[in-house]
Amino acid sequence: MSEHREAFSSRWIMLLVMLGMAVGTGNIWRFPRIAAQNGGGEFIVAWIVFLFLWSIPLILVEFGTGRKTRVGPVGAFIQMMGPRWAWMGAFVAFVATAIMFYYSVVAGWTVRYVVASALGEVPGDSPGAFWESYTTSWWPILTHAVSIGAGVLVVSRGVRAIEKVARLLMPTLLVLVVLLALRAITLPGAGDGLSFLFGVDWSALGRAEIWLQALTQNAWDTGAGWGLVLSYAAYLRANEDTALNAFILPAANNTISLLAGIMVLCTVFSVVPELVRNLASDPEALSAFPALAEAVQGGAALGPDLLQDTIFGSGNEGLTFIWMPELFARVPFGRFFMVLFFLALSFAAFTSLIAMIELATRVFIDAGVPRHRAIRIIGVAGFGLGLPSAISLGVLHNQDWVWGIALMVSGLFFAIAVITHGVRRFREEQLNHADSDVRVGRWWDVVIGVLVPLQAVVLLVWWLYQARGWNPQGWLDPFGEDNVGTVLIQFAIVLVVLLAANRWLATHTLGTPDRSSSDSG
Repeated sequence: MSEHREAFSSRWIMLLVMLGMAVGTGNIWRFPRIAAQNGGGEFIVAWIVFLFLWSIPLILVEFGTGRKTRVGPVGAFIQMMGPRWAWMGAFVAFVATAIMFYYSVVAGWTVRYVVASALGEVPGDSPGAFWESYTTSWWPILTHAVSIGAGVLVVSRGVRAIEKVARLLMPTLLVLVVLLALRAITLPGAGDGLSFLFGVDWSALGRAEIWLQALTQNAWDTGAGWGLVLSYAAYLRANEDTALNAFILPAANNTISLLAGIMVLCTVFSVVPELVRNLASDPEALSAFPALAEAVQGGAALGPDLLQDTIFGSGNEGLTFIWMPELFARVPFGRFFMVLFFLALSFAAFTSLIAMIELATRVFIDAGVPRHRAIRIIGVAGFGLGLPSAISLGVLHNQDWVWGIALMVSGLFFAIAVITHGVRRFREEQLNHADSDVRVGRWWDVVIGVLVPLQAVVLLVWWLYQARGWNPQGWLDPFGEDNVGTVLIQFAIVLVVLLAANRWLATHTLGTPDRSSSDSG
């Protein structure tokens, strides 16, 4: 390795950068909705179990692989498994990059809503009116450009710039989330939200779907198996404790998810009862809430079923960009806290976007492309290939579905890499090394060697089986939005291209492990 390789300046800064990668929109807008849809407390029990059976084991893999190889996914898989498997690392890198293309659009949404909240443009005359006008205009293209441009600017300046952003945004994000959670638990009726979130119906843990949803949430909101941790781990200091870091990171990430759950559910359980009471006395008062009005007028009682049919059934975007502004508008100092909410969301989105851009850039650097040239390629591609998602929500939903599913395959590939390399050998050399204060036991060998591959396959099959039921007649349509056919055709195209390019990938990446990562040109 080059003595001039960039490295994180301290463990504290490294953990902030890693946490910025892990904490994203999945923590703040998806976790509360999925927890609510799956019973609250019983979901959290399953979610914590898979923290130790999926997230931590795979993050240990990525930390250890980064420590060993000091390169991005393509080079790492070559060093771990041999040149024939370059395509496997390239698939991991492609999946994270494909997510980057539409994730920058989502990051742009959050920026627009920070401004709209501050200016009083939301919630608007009726629920969803601002969202509808925004997403059908040219604004998403502009906010997408702003997001990808800002991310490219940071990554173009290397590790020190990434550190500076993390040092500013992550402590601020943590403070914002804590403030919002504290505000939420002081609202009237917040206790009902806490009881729902943390109360456990132990008999419900017999439902397989709760466990599968909990595993999915771990796969999507901790960053485990994405290749992002690996790309940042290339900048670890020589004496870094990889095992301890791999435990701290997902624990901190999931703590933020819990705070987001408290924030959202306490607000919902505080405000919705008042909306229902208003409806009972004055139906016209809630004419702007047709779904809620219809449910209540149909005799639905306030509870999980009503919330599922209205608020939590509206999807990630509906909960965040339609319902949350409406709820914030009905609490004291609501606009102020609405601004804080979308500011926190925008920080989470932006720090995750930076990690995705860095991963894609890292692949080019490992292939001998100077950083300044690599970042130009990624910037142009990121903007251009993100345009379809900025223009059409249907395209964005399709890409989110396809490459979200692909993350299960990425996690499987990381497990296969370690199995091929030797699970016990990897643990002893890369996790239980001389600088490690935390010793990883043989339990990890079983989890990585058996349970992670099994979980990945089960989860992939389950999601595709679910999708077949969503559209039984057209489940194999390659042009469907969220069916099986669109997953299979897009996976097939990418895998065929990468397999055909395997020799080129191996040839151009094998010669570069000793190149300086600070190659800024």
